[in-house]
Amino acid sequence: MPTAESTRRPIPRLLTGQRAVVTGASSGIGRAMALALGEAGADVAVNFSSAEGPALEVVATLKEMGRRAFAFKADVADETQVAALFQRAREEFGSIDILINNAGLQKDAATHEMTLAQWQRVIDVNLTGQFLCAREAIREFRRRGPA
Repeated sequence: MPTAESTRRPIPRLLTGQRAVVTGASSGIGRAMALALGEAGADVAVNFSSAEGPALEVVATLKEMGRRAFAFKADVADETQVAALFQRAREEFGSIDILINNAGLQKDAATHEMTLAQWQRVIDVNLTGQFLCAREAIREFRRRGPA
């Protein structure tokens, strides 16, 4: 009986030559997106905020696929760190073509027990982080012009 692996068709390399930044790429959906981009042919900047080990595992897997990849620790809620992430991507890849703006967090607490600091951290990562990364990507796309 065929297994799922033996019947899986190869992914077309539609993204060969493309360069991506994936935020929150060390686990969950971000990890899956980074690996899928790699399977499709893209080079990937793997952003993480705390756990370097899993991010390095994603990078190793991407490199095994023949992709260029690097891990970069950056808090997406911090403007300076986001700028540094995109600068490193430009240094490694020349430019970027794709942003997967995935980083996010959840603080489980009943509203009446949640502190303002917990609430603000969620807002900073989930909203401000999305804005900062999108803004840097747009700046890069405009700087580079049509690909």
